[in-house]
Amino acid sequence: MLEAEAFSYTIRLPANKVLRDSIAQLLKRPVGRPPNDVRRYHANFSYQTASWTKPRRVVAKVRGHPGDLYQRVGFTFTNLSRSPKRVVAFYNQRGTAEQHIKEGKNAIKWTRLSCQKSRNNEVRLHLHALARNLGNLMRPLALPDTVNKWSLTTLREKLIKIGAQIVHHGRYVMF
Repeated sequence: MLEAEAFSYTIRLPANKVLRDSIAQLLKRPVGRPPNDVRRYHANFSYQTASWTKPRRVVAKVRGHPGDLYQRVGFTFTNLSRSPKRVVAFYNQRGTAEQHIKEGKNAIKWTRLSCQKSRNNEVRLHLHALARNLGNLMRPLALPDTVNKWSLTTLREKLIKIGAQIVHHGRYVMF
């Protein structure tokens, strides 16, 4: 359907023996000491399942983490003409967006739209989105670096829901 409508798509594909055999050269462990950093390799090839009418482009991403015995492999099929590395980056952006939506649902409860009129629910959803954006804006400005990377859910649980004592000093305020 996506191809008929001329949409771009990137969809995850479960690994199988045929796909792994197609990138066998990337799955071989290098000779010598294992590296101390994450190694990423990308490849693309054509693949057709029994239910597909034609072969499609598959992009493989292989990651080798220090200390892991086996490499992590992911496959996506796509109609994008970008380089394999850029196709993986495009696919990962979708996951990032889904994480933001999940954070909004859990931390701010923006799925609680229980008003009778849809206009009221619309306003309520806008207020929830504004609260999330303000939380993300204030996080780097007002919090120390150790807490700066916390999710809004963690901030809510550890800072807002827990009672705190405010201590005033000459140059700063401490909780």
